[in-house]
Amino acid sequence: MVPAAMRGQADARAIAQESSLPEDDAPAPLAEASAATAAKPPRRSRAETREAAINQIVDIATQEFVEKGLAGARIDEIAGKATKRKIYYYFDGKEELYRAVLERAYRRVRDSEAQVDITTGTAEQALRRLIEHDVHYHARHPELVRLVMNENIHHAQHLKQITELPSRNHSVIDILRQLISRGEAEGSFRVGIDPVDLHFNMTALAFYNVSNQFTFAHNFGVDMTSDSALAHRARQVADIIIAWVTRKD
Repeated sequence: MVPAAMRGQADARAIAQESSLPEDDAPAPLAEASAATAAKPPRRSRAETREAAINQIVDIATQEFVEKGLAGARIDEIAGKATKRKIYYYFDGKEELYRAVLERAYRRVRDSEAQVDITTGTAEQALRRLIEHDVHYHARHPELVRLVMNENIHHAQHLKQITELPSRNHSVIDILRQLISRGEAEGSFRVGIDPVDLHFNMTALAFYNVSNQFTFAHNFGVDMTSDSALAHRARQVADIIIAWVTRKD
């Protein structure tokens, strides 16, 4: 799914280009009812077909941008695995496609955090679950790390054009604010922890073992990609953060 502004642009193009709709986006002709057609799964709606086509393009584009960055990525390379006609039907060009890739990467990590159980147990236990989740998520989705690194090279100029992204990213700050409030009420967290500081520290410690895994492995002979190494790292990061939030000055 692309951001609301991009969906609006795509819908406007859809109206203007209805006659040039890609073949697999065209409405299905009416078929006579029969036993054969009744046995077939229901045909996807126009919206479902469009969503599937956009996701396919964004999947392919994600790998291209991760491997080559915005400057090195080529629409022709992406189109070789999709179709150029489809790409330009849904997106104005490479930069809009890149923004769609960024938006989806951020949306997915925020959606994943919203699925973590933060209601059961103590605030400390809930925070540990969230921290360990973030470490595992970053390791299993290195494309997020690569895209963030690449966008920092561009001084976040493309993120700034995705207007709804900051409010969506604040969902994790809201989660952490709730946990901090609970921890303070339980008497386990020290008073005055800034949820943005907490998020900053969690992300930094989840990020490094992905962003630097190759150089660190070369320099110190440490493989940070195995399941055991990842589990160890997740526990360690949680221990570090929990020690910080529970420290009594």
